Amino acid sequence: MSYSLTTIWFERSRFLPAILAVAFSAVLIAVQGGLVIGLLAMMSLPVDKSNATLWVGYPGVRSVDLGRPLPERWITRVLAQPEVERAEPAMIGFSLWIRLTDSRNPSTPEACTVVGSALTPQSLAAVEGLREQPDLMSKLNEPYTVAVDESELGRLNLSGIGDYADVLGIRVKVVGLVRGYKSLGGPYVFCSNETARILLKYFPGEASYIVAKCATEEDAQRVAHRLQSYIQMSAFTADDFSWRSRIHWLTTTKAGIALGFTALLGLLVGAVVTSQTLYAATVASLREYSTLRAMGIPRWRLQLSVLEQSFWVGLFGILIAIPVSLLLAQIAGSLGTQVRLHPIVITVAVVVTMLMAIASGLAALRSFQNVDPAHNLR
Repeated sequence: MSYSLTTIWFERSRFLPAILAVAFSAVLIAVQGGLVIGLLAMMSLPVDKSNATLWVGYPGVRSVDLGRPLPERWITRVLAQPEVERAEPAMIGFSLWIRLTDSRNPSTPEACTVVGSALTPQSLAAVEGLREQPDLMSKLNEPYTVAVDESELGRLNLSGIGDYADVLGIRVKVVGLVRGYKSLGGPYVFCSNETARILLKYFPGEASYIVAKCATEEDAQRVAHRLQSYIQMSAFTADDFSWRSRIHWLTTTKAGIALGFTALLGLLVGAVVTSQTLYAATVASLREYSTLRAMGIPRWRLQLSVLEQSFWVGLFGILIAIPVSLLLAQIAGSLGTQVRLHPIVITVAVVVTMLMAIASGLAALRSFQNVDPAHNLR
């Protein structure tokens, strides 16, 4: 066992604050990063949970929830591509939801995101939560019927299935619920293409998107590149459109910036505590270091031992942070908040935290100005 690791073990009460500070920083970075990814993933659910591999929308569309009318006849352009197996229209756009009650006091309006699709088991645009419930899809084929996420009932001022609401002056009935489709923006309201066209005030023959299915991702990329030659439309693979939607909400809401500053604050706190702890431990060991210098141990070897201590402090902090982060992610999930601890998020948290620990060790080296063999003679 190295001298640095032995020192940490026998002086663990002194190094414990630094280890906990490193763990706190790593947890904050990982959880905040996972929270950002989880929140932004809510805005691309219509893309991520569909079977479509290709999305065609109006020129320059920045996010899936910002659909605008385009001619449904453009489906022939998409079907003309040899790689396309199937294609169909989809309706997605913002509207205004008002709960209809018997009370004289009107409900507070709530922005919502209407998601219309073909309602068959083979539908490309229908989300997974609908495809798994054939009975619900059958009910939604009735005009003016909708389904919402069960976690959004309070937000939409609903008590459950059977309630009525007003969407831009159109009376609709809630006939079913889905799970896992909570939205960062307006709550998702799922319905048929025909109902969505009415709720979004589209003219006959208009759609928000043309969605298609290709055999492979490479085929979808080729078709998307080819369709970009039409200046009246934009074409993306499902992965590209999902990423585009998330980036739009990241830059629009500034959520990533706010959470990033919080994580940075935690990193700074961890760096200060770790640096001061290592500095104090080094100062407390000046007599021992001076003795080692008198024995002929080079100064650089002693400085290296402090950096080794910072490495071990960082490693122990990370080992504590990983299970804590996983536990917090599960707790957040049980409360209805998604914290996606993607491997990239974990890797970034580990690398940044370890660099912070090493930098704290470098800052603690200033205490070696007083390391001198003559120190023991005073």
